[in-house]
Amino acid sequence: MKKSIFKHTSTWALLLLMSAAGCKSDMDFLMEKPETFYTVDNAFATSSQVDQVLVSIYSQMRDLWANPSEEQWIFMFRGNGTDMFDVPSIRRGNSFNNYGNINADHGHFYNNYSTWYQMISKANLALYAAELPQIAWSSAEEKAYVVAQARFFRAFAYRNLGELFGGVPIVTEITTTPRYDFKRATRVETYQFAIDELLAIENDLPEITTKGGRLVRGAAQHNLAELYLALGIQLAADGMAADAQTAYGESVKFANKVIDGGTYSLMKTRFGSRQNEAQGNVYWDLFQERNVNYQDGNSECIWAIQIDYAAYRAEDGRSKLPYSRTYGPVFRDGAKDHLTGTGVDVGGRGISQMIPTMYTRDDIYADKWEDDMRNSDIVFRRIFNGNVSTSPYYGVPVPWSVMYEGSADATTNKNNRSLCYPVSCKIATDKYTGLADGENMSNLFRDDYFIRLPETILLRAEAKQRMGNKPGAAADINLLRDRAQCTYMVTAADMDDNFNMILDERARELVYEECRWNTLLRMGGTIATSRIKQYAYWPEAQATLTFNYNLWPIPQGVIDTNKDEPLAQNEGWIR
Repeated sequence: MKKSIFKHTSTWALLLLMSAAGCKSDMDFLMEKPETFYTVDNAFATSSQVDQVLVSIYSQMRDLWANPSEEQWIFMFRGNGTDMFDVPSIRRGNSFNNYGNINADHGHFYNNYSTWYQMISKANLALYAAELPQIAWSSAEEKAYVVAQARFFRAFAYRNLGELFGGVPIVTEITTTPRYDFKRATRVETYQFAIDELLAIENDLPEITTKGGRLVRGAAQHNLAELYLALGIQLAADGMAADAQTAYGESVKFANKVIDGGTYSLMKTRFGSRQNEAQGNVYWDLFQERNVNYQDGNSECIWAIQIDYAAYRAEDGRSKLPYSRTYGPVFRDGAKDHLTGTGVDVGGRGISQMIPTMYTRDDIYADKWEDDMRNSDIVFRRIFNGNVSTSPYYGVPVPWSVMYEGSADATTNKNNRSLCYPVSCKIATDKYTGLADGENMSNLFRDDYFIRLPETILLRAEAKQRMGNKPGAAADINLLRDRAQCTYMVTAADMDDNFNMILDERARELVYEECRWNTLLRMGGTIATSRIKQYAYWPEAQATLTFNYNLWPIPQGVIDTNKDEPLAQNEGWIR
């Protein structure tokens, strides 16, 4: 059994970090305010205590991705309200597509904004503590790795803030007194700060580690590829075309380090814990227990969230992926005459906090159903045998036409379609861990990806296309098409100027993996709003999204509290 990296955080560290993360006003997440007899200077005595601050960030990252508490703002961060995801009829009040209810005061924006600053706060704390004279390091390499991880997390937080909110205040020091004069950097400056952080520590991160979960060099290089791409897009929008092209070239350079560097490669043959079973294919293998980490023989994994069932049972109830519950369909409501229950035969105990839109589940595969491994039934399950004894489809597949159009009432059909949808192997399994211990097919207990090589490939494809190299962009997409055994390949002529080809391929390859808001907002222009209006499941988006934006708003509470320095609101959100 692997050992969780989220273990035994000492009392002093918990107290210090709780005071660091506690918020009493809308700007408090930018400040450190210890509330115990400890101070920043005397609370740390050993290098392992400094490392515990990093462990708290790894834990925060895990909770942000897996969302074990089912927080609505995290579902939004993971894509609810984009072209890819919406909510079912039973949760329509949680939709993030009704722009009559969305403004700069919305709590989801504040929660996202403050979360990244909490991470920055912890990273700044670790960096300060690492330089305290009483800390004894076993080697210069040990200290360099701790510093590198802290600076990576700080850069990672600013990359997310830049993509989602644009230019934000750059905070690199611990502050212990109230400040109300934080100044916004530009979006270019925010990206550049993150780039400089990663360039400084790239070579202090190891190429590989003996255990999964800790940061490696490829994670920094992948983020540099994304940051330079984002920087180029913003420079182009600012009228700096030549500088934009230079940035795109740097994006390709760092993507090349990951893709062609010899450490990572696409998995093309069956592997791992279930490779000898007759069912399955190599894409399915990527999402099975004990298969996710690079250390498991998975050369696509660059960085993974760590989930430990033994830790979950013993001490860490958040060490789980509640995907079958939060992302799973509710056939027992949407097709109750034919499918019921919460078993494996219906994808587990789904309650559908977030649904794939018709674009995600069907449109991207239209006319190509049998031509893509990623749409095979073992990967994106579409065959469900009726399990209601009175159903005419008992024991045989229930047609989607019945689930989608089974009622004479159009509203009922619309509601049912929102509850009934294919089940990805990324959110469900046919072999649930823990059933003998009382688990109920709500949770997966496997590791999960923060970064997987195909996303790096798609970033490189986009950078190449923005450089005018459409044949190169098409060739990168075909790397993924070839692995997926597609019969439909991409040509340069397919690489449209609105990046629909890139976005569609990201949806096929990275469904339930990428943070779609980051992608759409990073691309700028009207891409985000146009696609939301086109693909949102419910009609509220078309009716209420009457303005264009390519950034989320700076939370109004943050603007109001920063009384000594005006913080400009993002375009489109002053209404």
